[in-house]
Amino acid sequence: MSDDRVDFASMLASRLCHDLLSPVGAFANGLELLADEKDPEMRARCIELLEQSARTSANKLKFFRLAFGSAGGFGEMVPADEAKSAIGGIIGDRAIELNWMIGSDPLPKPAVKIILNLSLLLVDALVRGGRLDIGCETQADGGIEIALHVEAERIFLDAEVERILAEGEGASPMTSRTAPAVLVQAVARQNGGTVMLARETPTSLLVGAVLKGR
Repeated sequence: MSDDRVDFASMLASRLCHDLLSPVGAFANGLELLADEKDPEMRARCIELLEQSARTSANKLKFFRLAFGSAGGFGEMVPADEAKSAIGGIIGDRAIELNWMIGSDPLPKPAVKIILNLSLLLVDALVRGGRLDIGCETQADGGIEIALHVEAERIFLDAEVERILAEGEGASPMTSRTAPAVLVQAVARQNGGTVMLARETPTSLLVGAVLKGR
């Protein structure tokens, strides 16, 4: 295996571990508190926090299974509702409005990976909330057009992530922050496609991909 592939796998693993550390750590801390707590009210609060941490961890694992993994359990096509549910899981209780403009037909795995990884990057960029629109269309020749649009008072997209999405995999160093953007470019390239990004206004951003038909 080449060094680049090892680095790529390492960065994705780092990203996954970073995102899971907080809810799993909170779960462990909650169990310690519950073991020592005798007050019924406080025990009920501890159980509530444990349930929240378990739910957050499960949502993140479900998302990363589809976004980074091979999505075992599905064939070459993934139900659209699974992708929508996974994105809703990582949004959680953030002040982000998800506008899902994709029908009920199953989506090819490459398209799902691109949609989920772009969603991850854009959800991270909406630290003060906003709106995330997601659309995907299959063309007559089997090609797929993917578009994600965000609107917010401020969009805090990492500069290196933006550079990779706009210019390609080698535009910035690969880190755990930029690994999802590198994955988007790699999946698009493997499927004869391209990635595009456009800053329409200071408060809106459009990013997407076109995958070649077979």
